[in-house]
Amino acid sequence: MNMHSADATTAEEAIAIQETLDSDMATEVAMQDTLLTPRFYTTDFEELDAIDVSGIRDEWDQLIDRMVSDPNKGHFKKNQDWDTVDWDGMEPKLKKEFIDFLISSCTAEFSGCVLYKEMKRRGSNKDITQLFQLMARDEARHAGFINDALREAGVAVNLGFLTQKKKYTYFRPKFIYYATYLSEKIGYARYITIFRHLEENPQYRFHPIFKWFEEWCNDEFAHGEAFALLMKTDPKLTKGINVWWIKFFLTAVYSTMYIRDHQRPAFHQALGVDPDWYAHEVFTKTSKLTQQIFPITLDIDNPRWAAGLDRLRRANVDLAIAKKEGRKLAQFGASVRAGLAFVGLYTIPSKKHKVPSVTRMEPAY
Repeated sequence: MNMHSADATTAEEAIAIQETLDSDMATEVAMQDTLLTPRFYTTDFEELDAIDVSGIRDEWDQLIDRMVSDPNKGHFKKNQDWDTVDWDGMEPKLKKEFIDFLISSCTAEFSGCVLYKEMKRRGSNKDITQLFQLMARDEARHAGFINDALREAGVAVNLGFLTQKKKYTYFRPKFIYYATYLSEKIGYARYITIFRHLEENPQYRFHPIFKWFEEWCNDEFAHGEAFALLMKTDPKLTKGINVWWIKFFLTAVYSTMYIRDHQRPAFHQALGVDPDWYAHEVFTKTSKLTQQIFPITLDIDNPRWAAGLDRLRRANVDLAIAKKEGRKLAQFGASVRAGLAFVGLYTIPSKKHKVPSVTRMEPAY
């Protein structure tokens, strides 16, 4: 019997299984490097390896025990609940946007897998290497499951090729913490919002992969918990000048999501979701979740917030058109407008709160 990546116990096993399957066009899309596409990261692994979790041992062991129990082993594969998808009959614009969504999601999941797997390989700190091995396992399963869905459409991402050929961006460990923590938490908020919406409105579930979103987002939630605890080991990471860095990453991650989602109108229409409503729902959930470790949240109800996001979106649209048409001056103008819009968002006063003494949370949405 052939093994499936959902049953793999390590990231290496899951990747090896996927590498036996062919791919092409999707890999080219996944290889792209723009401000809006998922990136591959590298960092100072020695600094990560030096982390001491003894001060948060109780919370740490609870999280690790949950991840070791592997509640989602064998879950991320097709079963009797996987409906037949009429890819040939799918509306062309929806098909294009949905495939783009799947490729982007697969690349983002695998980006985490690559980073976590490398930390496991390079480190000697048992606590840290165990955590990253477990997270790499989960992300490899997610990426493999998305690839299964893509393969039905006649495309798939060559994960092994991406590992070797995609450009890597260096981030200092603290920036990895901020960016990855937010990526995992906003991923949870995105998936659970779609899942709950489709629970109430199943007529909009145009593809079976959405049925798997609840367990999927629970993995994302656990990974976010891990990075919250990593930040808790060094209180300086959430104080002083670093609060400005936290605000920068909050603004950047929220803005990127908003722009990317508005590039997929047919996808959101098929889901029966208004992108503006969806963005506010996700931002609200993420802001609530990040109060566990971040001392600030963005004021997403400030009138300047929605207006600033729209200015940033329109500038990005104009920039893409100018690039396609080769108009350098127009590109410069749109880039300046985008930069000013981002600065406007960043300068909105943030909301401060007291960080709770207990960091660990469980999924509640």
